[in-house]
Amino acid sequence: MEERRLIISIGRQYGSGGSEVGAKLAEELGVNFYDKNILRMNSDESGIKESYFHLADEKAGNKLLYKIISGMIPEKKAPSFGADLVSADNLFRFQSEVIRKLAAEESCVIIGRCADYVLDGAEGLVRIFIYSDMESRIERIVRKGIAAKDDAPKMIKRMDRERRDYYRYYTGKDWSSAENYDIMINTAKLGIDGTIKAIKNYLILRGFEI
Repeated sequence: MEERRLIISIGRQYGSGGSEVGAKLAEELGVNFYDKNILRMNSDESGIKESYFHLADEKAGNKLLYKIISGMIPEKKAPSFGADLVSADNLFRFQSEVIRKLAAEESCVIIGRCADYVLDGAEGLVRIFIYSDMESRIERIVRKGIAAKDDAPKMIKRMDRERRDYYRYYTGKDWSSAENYDIMINTAKLGIDGTIKAIKNYLILRGFEI
């Protein structure tokens, strides 16, 4: 019997530990992990091709992303859709196509990038949202040296606003609405390891073999 593909998309509040959850979950499941450093494109004049080839070679850890991107980009460094190489909308379309092709080829964990929306209806998709209370989020980013305690609340609110606006712009939906996800977990209650355990238990209940 062919193994059922599992695609996990993770949306997360800034400072909630969602990226850490995603990376550790992918490791424990033995699947590839794709975050903003894999799926982000540079918008400088060098174009998309060199940026993506570099990311695929240095970060992905497998040949699939490189294969997908090399197959999508013509040799003249322009996407096949539209002449506006570096517009945000064009980059989002390109990024979304990469996500769809990845999900069609392998089980994986994808952080952010509206992946829950881009992959809506895909077989094996599990949509997760990670959140936490403000005090825990402040403590996390201060501990990681990302911001001083006095600056942390402002940074968190700004980053959440940017993610909410990005999601609304491209999906027309509310980023933090429960209806967009299959499960929402508060890391302040369970911690990183407890959150991963809860997700794995949920996957088992959904019938995935992990």
